[in-house]
Amino acid sequence: QVQLVESGGGLVQPGGSLRLSCAASGFTFSSSGMSWVRQAPGKRIEWVSSINSGGSTTYTDSVKGRFTISRDNAKNTLYLQMNSLKPEDTAVYYCAKGSGWPSHAWGQGIQVTVSS
Repeated sequence: QVQLVESGGGLVQPGGSLRLSCAASGFTFSSSGMSWVRQAPGKRIEWVSSINSGGSTTYTDSVKGRFTISRDNAKNTLYLQMNSLKPEDTAVYYCAKGSGWPSHAWGQGIQVTVSS
């Protein structure tokens, strides 16, 4: 079955950086689009970024120029490099199978807190 396990979250000061990872198993990772979504406290899930099997990427406007999605098909791992973090980036981040949201499969989530 599809398994997605996020790691790399934590507490960071405004302006700082974090890199999230998502280890995937149970499906042919290299053939699948993948996405990151997030949910801030009291808010709906928000799509953040996607990467298709060919490596093309898309981003929501609020993270363009700050976040970079990438993938390592040899390691079955999805990444999200987050730079210039802002307090409004605070959320639980989920990786999801597919090139968009909603998805049929997503991980357990990882907390990212941006605060001084």
